[in-house]
Amino acid sequence: MSIQWNGVMPAVFTWLKESKSGALEIDLDATQKQAVGILKTQGKGGSRMSGLVGSGTLGENSYLSTKQRLSLLRSLSEVAKEYNVPLISGAAAESKEELAKIVEGLATVGVDTVMVMPPKTKAVPSEKEMYEYYALAEATAKDVGLTIMPYNNPDAAGYHALSTDLLLRLSVLPKVTALKISTIDVSIIETLMLENKDLKILAGVDTVTVYAGLAGASGGVTGVGTIFPKASVTMQEYVLNGEWAEANKISQALNSLSYLDAQPLLMEYLKLAMGIHHNDVAGGLRTFGKKLTQQQIDDVRARYILAKERLEVLDLIG
Repeated sequence: MSIQWNGVMPAVFTWLKESKSGALEIDLDATQKQAVGILKTQGKGGSRMSGLVGSGTLGENSYLSTKQRLSLLRSLSEVAKEYNVPLISGAAAESKEELAKIVEGLATVGVDTVMVMPPKTKAVPSEKEMYEYYALAEATAKDVGLTIMPYNNPDAAGYHALSTDLLLRLSVLPKVTALKISTIDVSIIETLMLENKDLKILAGVDTVTVYAGLAGASGGVTGVGTIFPKASVTMQEYVLNGEWAEANKISQALNSLSYLDAQPLLMEYLKLAMGIHHNDVAGGLRTFGKKLTQQQIDDVRARYILAKERLEVLDLIG
């Protein structure tokens, strides 16, 4: 599949259900249904989401077993094929060898591109170690017919952002087709684009969609767009057309909810908002992650209601 990396891609939630024993397990049918609803939604300009991200941060990647992760992605690959979009999966590991095995496994379940998180190590890796980690992932991807997307996420990694020098070195590897930058500091995107105007860069934080587009990003991976896909796709249409004022109206309307995308409990917060949106609060609270307090639940609800009211004025609920 030829991937253009222009547009916005939803990072879908992994919906859960209670088994007979009371334990939580993946609800594949509900997760598929959620993904279909998002991918079939059109923006005001007629475009749709340009990819599908499964088993990422919002998909509870760090809590899933290998078996659960592969089962989830195999299920989502059916949806991605139906809508003719690439399936992207997150991947994180402590060592380059472990990462290579993960990439090999993802190739067996219909994944097209792997978003590769920085190494999960206690000690901060050296620039050399970091390059070798990504280089082996790229070489493995080449062997199994995938591509990779280095994922610059300092908050999730727990240490400093990948340097622009390292990102530029990685970007020229044959099977690196895009970079994902998950930070509110969009100057990183601008610096990278000044060095190589042909780079494909995806923004990973919903609050900076418009600013990232101004800096040169060709698209983004969205969490809020899973809840309000029409708004997210339309905002990206305006960004790609350079209609900044119109794009900013949508960004401001979404702001109360987008704010949560940059918080440590983003997965728990946004999953609850998704549950509220679909009148399934209980489902939105089912997670392998942290249990939210009543104060946090009330805050998410208030933020969701405010965003919805603002989007209704713009005719962007759908």
